[in-house]
Amino acid sequence: MNEKKIAAEYAVDYIEDGMIVGLGTGSTVSFMLNKLSQRIKAGLNITAISSSAATAKLAGSLGIKISKLSEIDEIDLTIDGADEVDDNLNGIKGGGGALLYEKIIASNSKKNIWIVDSTKLVKTLGKFPLPVEVVQFGSNHLCIKLESAGFKPVFRLSGNTRFITDNNNYIVDLKMEKIEKPFELDIKLKGYTGIVETGLFCNVVDTVIAGVGNKVEVINKKRENKP
Repeated sequence: MNEKKIAAEYAVDYIEDGMIVGLGTGSTVSFMLNKLSQRIKAGLNITAISSSAATAKLAGSLGIKISKLSEIDEIDLTIDGADEVDDNLNGIKGGGGALLYEKIIASNSKKNIWIVDSTKLVKTLGKFPLPVEVVQFGSNHLCIKLESAGFKPVFRLSGNTRFITDNNNYIVDLKMEKIEKPFELDIKLKGYTGIVETGLFCNVVDTVIAGVGNKVEVINKKRENKP
C-alpha cells in the first residue's frame, strides 16, 4: 500500500463544509488534493489557500478554487506534508522549496495537520538536509559564513541552475546529520543576515497523520513542548 496516499486521503476527513483550508506543497499533498477534489465535486464547499504556485496549479486543474490569503482573516485548517517529524512533533519542511509560504500559512491557521509516510518519523531531526531560504544578493558570502560555522551549505539546483523559490529566493540545504536543539538552531540561523526563513517547524503542528503499512497512525501534539 502507498503510505502517503493512505495518510493523505485519511486527512481529508478532517475538512468540514464551510472551512477555510490551507493547502501545503509536495507529493503527499497531491494525493490529498485528488481526494479533496472528489469531495468538492460531491458537494463540499470550502475556501482554499495555497502555499505555492505548484499547488495552486494542481488544485486549479482538479477544480479546487484558490483564494488569496489577504482576503481572509484566519485559516481553519492547513494540511501539509513534512520531510521529517521527531518525537516532539517538531519537523523539517521545505523539500519542495515552499517553506516560507508554508510557514506563513501555518502561522495563520487554527489547526495544522501533517501527512507523512512512516519513513518521515524519526527520533531526532537532521538526516534530511535542512533547507533555508536565502536572499539571492550576497548568498555566496552567506554560504561562506555558514561553511565556517560548520553547517555544510549546498545551493539547491534545478537542473544546472540554482533553484529559485516562488519568492525569487534561493534554497540552501544544510547537511546537519543530527539536530539536537531545533528551537535554538532556528533562532541561530535567523541571526544570519540574508536568511529569510528556515525549514525548522517547531511547535507548529497539532496532529500528524502517518501511513504505516496499510494502516493510519494519528499522533496528537502534547503542548508542554517549549523552546
